Amino acid sequence: MWIHLSGVATLPIFLGLCLLGLAVGSPLLPVWLEIFLVAVAGIIPVLWMQWFRPFYIFSILVVAVKPQNLTSVQQRILTRFKTKLNQGLALFVAVLLAVILWQLYRWAPLAASVAPFPPSWRWAGLLLAASAFLSSNLFFQVSASVMAVLLTPESEFAATKPHVLEKIRQDFTIAPWQVDRLLPALAAETTATVAAPVESIGPASAIGNSSVGSLVNPQPADSNGLKSLPEQSSEKKLN
Repeated sequence: MWIHLSGVATLPIFLGLCLLGLAVGSPLLPVWLEIFLVAVAGIIPVLWMQWFRPFYIFSILVVAVKPQNLTSVQQRILTRFKTKLNQGLALFVAVLLAVILWQLYRWAPLAASVAPFPPSWRWAGLLLAASAFLSSNLFFQVSASVMAVLLTPESEFAATKPHVLEKIRQDFTIAPWQVDRLLPALAAETTATVAAPVESIGPASAIGNSSVGSLVNPQPADSNGLKSLPEQSSEKKLN
């Protein structure tokens, strides 16, 4: 969740690339049409995904956790991504980025001196702008939906029903390469697995451990036995 939330940090980078693409050459089409084409290419695919098949959050790039390996808490998280709130948030983000795109188009001539392509490559610039704008939509939309889930009150989250495992593949956009887990085992998990065999050591080892324990922490019986030696010798002298 936190990995995808941090993806919003890439937004200035992709918007900057979009600005550079729009700065290439002079418009070949009417201004409104060029803006419309870049907006449609960047907004519609991601908005459709977030509305109908939200991004499967338990994935990184092309790698995803198998749905059958999810816990009940993770299934509740998936349910939160299918709420009306997240759909409305996706629409708001799309409108906000459309307004930003219009401003980028207006400022594009100021970046003409640092444009990545010659002026005659206007179509290449539009293609770069559309690709960068699509990436900015993807990372911003996913980060916004994650933030909405993280801000869910605990009582509301506890009342959320886990998403049905059989419907996850058809309700979410999942990466093609699916694995058992994305991150390595935590140190606590490794310690628990190592500690389990130690506790199941046989009786012979237990005897050895008890003898070591008696040397470190002597029992009262041992101390009483040591004190009884001088008493026995004094009795012999009296006799």
